[in-house]
Amino acid sequence: MVAQTYLAYDYPLLSAFWTILWFFALVMWFILLFRVIVDIFRDDSMGGWAKAGWLVFVIVLPFLGVFVYVVARGRDMGRREMAQARAQQEALDSYIRETAVGKSRPSGTDELMRLSDMRSRGDITDEEFRRAKEMVLSGHGTSWTETSSATPMSSSSPPSASTPAPDQAAERPSSIHHTSRR
Repeated sequence: MVAQTYLAYDYPLLSAFWTILWFFALVMWFILLFRVIVDIFRDDSMGGWAKAGWLVFVIVLPFLGVFVYVVARGRDMGRREMAQARAQQEALDSYIRETAVGKSRPSGTDELMRLSDMRSRGDITDEEFRRAKEMVLSGHGTSWTETSSATPMSSSSPPSASTPAPDQAAERPSSIHHTSRR
């Protein structure tokens, strides 16, 4: 007498394990399907028709389409995923740095260029330029350039963005007002 035995149903614990295994496989299948679909849209090397063809193939024949896509383009799929993760991490790091530091301070080179422009326009004398350059090179330049550009050159005239008139050049103070922001 030969009787068919259904091992999974003879032992309820094995039946539960079998159900969990199928459920896990189904969830993993949907995760893989959606990752393939996202990768199709993420890939910049493919044109619109190629993307449409892969998408139709994956949707119409999902098991075969996903299998062929993973075999044919799986290595590049991982590279694109890593590139996106790196770009997101760099953007996050940049945002954190900017937020933590606040307004980023200009470099010494930027300050020297700004001072050179001010000297060439006639806003500061050569002596003021020399002293300001020494401050920038010693590490105190940021506060000087911000305060000097914010204060008027003459106490009798309002501040203006234009170059001072020749008669105002004689009224220009000869000392540099330096305030430290440390």
